[in-house]
Amino acid sequence: MPPDPTINISTHLTAMAEHQPDTLALAVPRGGGGGGGYDRFTFAGLDHEVDTMVDQLRNAGVTPGMRTAVLIKVGHSFFVTVFALFRLGAVPVMIDPGIGLANFGRCLTQARPQALVGIRKAVGVAKLLKWARRSLSLYIVPGRRLGVSGCAPEPDPAPPATAAILFTSGSTGPPKGAVYTHANFNAQIDALRDLYNIEPGETDLCTFPLFALFAPALGMSAIVPRMDFTRPGRVDPRNIIEPINALGVTNLFGSPALLDRVGRGGGNLPTVRRVVTAGAPVQPTTIERFTQMLPKGAQVFTPYGATEALPVCSIGSDEILAETRERTDRGEGVCVGRPVESVELAVIPTRDEPIATWSDDLSLPPGEIGEIVVKGSMVTLCYFDQPQANALAKIEDRHRMGDLGYVDDRGRLWFCGRKSHRVITSTRTHFTVPCESPFNVHPRVYRSALVKVGDRPVICIETEQGRSPHGLRDELLQIAQRHEHTRDIREVLFHRSFPVDIRHNAKINRERLARWAAGQLQ
Repeated sequence: MPPDPTINISTHLTAMAEHQPDTLALAVPRGGGGGGGYDRFTFAGLDHEVDTMVDQLRNAGVTPGMRTAVLIKVGHSFFVTVFALFRLGAVPVMIDPGIGLANFGRCLTQARPQALVGIRKAVGVAKLLKWARRSLSLYIVPGRRLGVSGCAPEPDPAPPATAAILFTSGSTGPPKGAVYTHANFNAQIDALRDLYNIEPGETDLCTFPLFALFAPALGMSAIVPRMDFTRPGRVDPRNIIEPINALGVTNLFGSPALLDRVGRGGGNLPTVRRVVTAGAPVQPTTIERFTQMLPKGAQVFTPYGATEALPVCSIGSDEILAETRERTDRGEGVCVGRPVESVELAVIPTRDEPIATWSDDLSLPPGEIGEIVVKGSMVTLCYFDQPQANALAKIEDRHRMGDLGYVDDRGRLWFCGRKSHRVITSTRTHFTVPCESPFNVHPRVYRSALVKVGDRPVICIETEQGRSPHGLRDELLQIAQRHEHTRDIREVLFHRSFPVDIRHNAKINRERLARWAAGQLQ
């Protein structure tokens, strides 16, 4: 049986089609990306296309509960296909396109999809490389059916409540498929609407594929910019600024790397009411630079969360720049704000082993650094077919974020880095974000990363573009000696360009960087 339609995310699109049929729902670059304006679709038109696609998918053999991998570029077909799968009651399996062929194949094998909907090239690659060959038996290119065996997929439906399987980026370990219910999606929609006062009739510039799906559900017109969604840090700023001003964009969700790239060029964005950025800690200088492009009263918000749970907390640029920035620069962590109303948050002692049972006695008092644990209606309860990952990440109905932080005496959460990235030496435990922040303040430093080589904490530095590291090592070592928690850092290495995640281009791959650092110090 398909999920209850009253809590299906696709019903939001139908509601908009009924109440605002002629309002712009979606605008995509004409011709797929290379100039020439935008193709536009109303809510009524988009809703009708979704209904048509439901019939096509059903006729092709897709059934309720069927896990269906989606390999379609962000654009008109992507929106129509994903909403059609939701409406049909099928379970979209979403994986980052830039994750690499080997990882993509592993993710598909893990998710065991029975159907794959994709562009012709993606379908061809999936067949050639035999992705998920033990489960996949139905291949669909929108507009036509491509069969492999000519047989219907063997029954293996997802649990009735499952709405989608969304894979993590894999930036700190193997990608895992978070199981979403429609209740999770609707809780996220409600939280985002209430948190940022989003109103129907607004316009959203969609620079992150998965978040883009929330735009129609929130009643916003979705504008797809010309960009490579796997490389937001390399976006042409003109392709962000021009559609914002031409189409009256009021909301922008972008990775920290995208904001940094666009903000460096400057400009004015008079229609933007809010900017939401997530995926990695955001440098205060990036926030400050971007806010200068916004009209009075608009803010840059930095919600905290993960694929498994979003949003958890949020804070705006007014509070960051006026108060928390100075503490961040001193190495006290990055303030990510107060928990959203429907989230129960706790900080527990840092452990690497599973915790089977929750107890309120696990909670640490304010000011003590530990692992962040959350509970709420937008928090996913499991990974798909990953019992070991579930044992490590779940405590009953709570999710262990894998992040470290503390709660201050005002109820705000301060992020101190990933648990797996803490550097434990014979003398102390170093947390990445507090250790890196004092170095990031230096005007010649673009970003820094703490890694471990042997028993030593090492700080790796990527300089601002065009800035020489000559003489910088001594200055940075002096900075290290000014702070008690960085005094053990006596090694500075300069790296041309840090390896980063494929989703946001902002999370530093410290494991890979540590291997490089070890080679440099041999």
